[in-house]
Amino acid sequence: MTEKFTGSFTQQESIPAEGIAAANAVMQSGRLHRYNTSGDEIAEAALLEEEFAATVGSKYCLAVASGGYAMTTALRASGVKHGDKVLTNAFTLAPVPGAIAAVGGVPVFVGVTEDLLIDLDDLSTKLDQSKVLLLSHMRGHICDMERLIAMCDAAGVTVIEDCAHTMGAAWNGVPSGRWGRFGCYSTQTYKHINSGEGGFLICDGAEDMARAIMLSGSYMLFEKHRAAPPVETFAKIKYETPNISGRMDNLRAAILRPQLRNLAAQCEKWNARYRVLEKGLADTAGLRLIPRPEKEQFVASSFQFLLLDWEAASVGDVLTRCAARGVELKWFGGAEPKGFTSRYDSWRYAPSSPMPSSDRVLAGIVDMRLPLTFSLDDCAQLARIIRAEVSTVYQGQAVAE
Repeated sequence: MTEKFTGSFTQQESIPAEGIAAANAVMQSGRLHRYNTSGDEIAEAALLEEEFAATVGSKYCLAVASGGYAMTTALRASGVKHGDKVLTNAFTLAPVPGAIAAVGGVPVFVGVTEDLLIDLDDLSTKLDQSKVLLLSHMRGHICDMERLIAMCDAAGVTVIEDCAHTMGAAWNGVPSGRWGRFGCYSTQTYKHINSGEGGFLICDGAEDMARAIMLSGSYMLFEKHRAAPPVETFAKIKYETPNISGRMDNLRAAILRPQLRNLAAQCEKWNARYRVLEKGLADTAGLRLIPRPEKEQFVASSFQFLLLDWEAASVGDVLTRCAARGVELKWFGGAEPKGFTSRYDSWRYAPSSPMPSSDRVLAGIVDMRLPLTFSLDDCAQLARIIRAEVSTVYQGQAVAE
């Protein structure tokens, strides 16, 4: 009998009981706004910022409304202005070029390798086009950060890290987000901690964080921040920085604090599921797994593989056959954007030129969510189904040829 997967790819774990209790306390108090405190009371958002800064080893942290808002704030605080070019990955999701466009910048796309990493050779040819790189650690894959930072430092290019998919991950022991001038994170539902929507911005620069706090809409209440630079840092900045409100509220912060305390354990669970899938799909004819370098301490909340150089119709056949058996796969090779998948040439507000080697890789990327509501046995079943359907279509292609 042909087995069928019955799990939900959009079902996340419930919010921890401690988070629910903390959220109830905030709602009962009525003090949802982060600056609505009385006396010596410390806002949940301020406590969360301190705790996240300690988790990643950053001097400063700002909790914001979304990962996208974190990126736009980092770009503004880095001095990106209307018409400025900003380097970024060709393989990423729409909020990344969207953040560049939101500040009036112009994305310059850098290619992707077969390992789903930013192409550092392509980057080397484009470093003279911009003073800022918004680096997306897309789907949790981290490139050689020593090489990237050395290249960017030599060229005078500021690095901003998009860590939406790498909270809890590291390269060579250095946490994701701690390599660049700013690190940006997301707490959207499908990320490593879940508040529905939300994000963090971290940095070590006092003036950088002062600008970010003012941009987030602190009015003149910056003294209520704790993971923040000294108040004297704001002396001039408070007059010249616009308010572009995007704060995190205390309700979301209350939900996130217990999740953050459990992040390391959750990361281990994700990686255990990833390894089961990886083992189950090893040596599948026609399917290329993505290698994980020894220096990469990854966190796998999703799973990718390549059907490299396959005809589009055959990739579509794999997706259709897997879907019929309950397995939801996403494809980055489609001509039209669909759901969460899109390509650099889909974003027509951003100019681009064809990149044949990257187009070849994008045409083969298949992606799958990996929620923690899946058991290890579920992951083994998913691997069996994908392996069977890829093998069937691959063998059919061979016969047709």
